[in-house]
Amino acid sequence: MTEGPGGVSTSGVSNPGVSSCAIAVMAKASAAGRTKTRLCPPLSPNEAAAFNTAFVQDIVGNIFAAGALSRITPYVAYGPAGAGHFFDALLPPGVGRIEAAQPGFGACLRATMGHLFALGHPAAAVLNSDSPTLPPALLAELADVLAQPGERAVLGPSTDGGYYVLGLKTPRWRLFEDIDWSTERVCQQTLERAAEIGLDVHLLPPWYDVDDATALRLLHSEVIQTAPFGTSGLQRGTARHTERLMRRLLATQDLAERLGLPGSAPRDIPQRRAS
Repeated sequence: MTEGPGGVSTSGVSNPGVSSCAIAVMAKASAAGRTKTRLCPPLSPNEAAAFNTAFVQDIVGNIFAAGALSRITPYVAYGPAGAGHFFDALLPPGVGRIEAAQPGFGACLRATMGHLFALGHPAAAVLNSDSPTLPPALLAELADVLAQPGERAVLGPSTDGGYYVLGLKTPRWRLFEDIDWSTERVCQQTLERAAEIGLDVHLLPPWYDVDDATALRLLHSEVIQTAPFGTSGLQRGTARHTERLMRRLLATQDLAERLGLPGSAPRDIPQRRAS
């Protein structure tokens, strides 16, 4: 285990790829009532925590798939402090684990980026934990663009106004300052900060975060009905853990009804017998 800036520690990667782009998923250890709480309702706290686990597994799988197309080293930057055992048990070999429990999301992003650069990576990116179907080709594009000569950032806008990934070639801390985190202004404000410091930005196609009932229905249309998202024509991430969980909940719970899916009907309510 190595110690990095701000007390951030790393484990899981014995020899970080000196010539590879590091991509770190920003994740929380799953706990009912503490993770993916914006999905409650329509999900129960236990279901939301289960989706959190599946999302992390699938997003890491997408990074590995992207690594077949470009030089990428996967990481998970996690909180809360002391939750390493959860990710040690969850993640496959070859995924670096970074404890990045900082006061505030911007501070977590900055600390993670700083640690990845301190490990010697020539480029680094932070990736959300809410987009399990994100096409691996987009992550490969990020790594390829950052490998080209010239200074730039790579930004993947989310449809809710945030971003799903941000990649850099050198530390550019202004991009994490004066940002209204968890609002629809995050992506635009990040672009404004890049303009302030004269940093070119390569924009990836937009993708969606799964953080409310509408996004859950969109996820259902992708993984269950195989309906493509957007017009990019890119092959989505397989999201096999997410699909397996959703199919189980559709079969054993009233998830279809709670999501208001077409064809779902409320369960029969026994009529009280007149006295």
